[in-house]
Amino acid sequence: MLPASLVKALGITQLKFADIEIEYKGFVIKLSNVRLLRTRHTNSRQFTIPRRIRELYGVGPGDVVKVLSIRPSNVG
Repeated sequence: MLPASLVKALGITQLKFADIEIEYKGFVIKLSNVRLLRTRHTNSRQFTIPRRIRELYGVGPGDVVKVLSIRPSNVG
């Protein structure tokens, strides 16, 4: 979950896809073309970590990951 205040500060309220870099248990993981999911009434965003990445690194439900960077994706 990316809080609304961060989304506004980064100016990514209209962004639909992003390249996101996260850190989990010391591993830096790069996710490309991640869809940013939005709620109906707020500017907060969510994204899903792909299953193969979750299984490879052992990311479980409720685990906390550190978001290192968010960049607009090159998806048209």
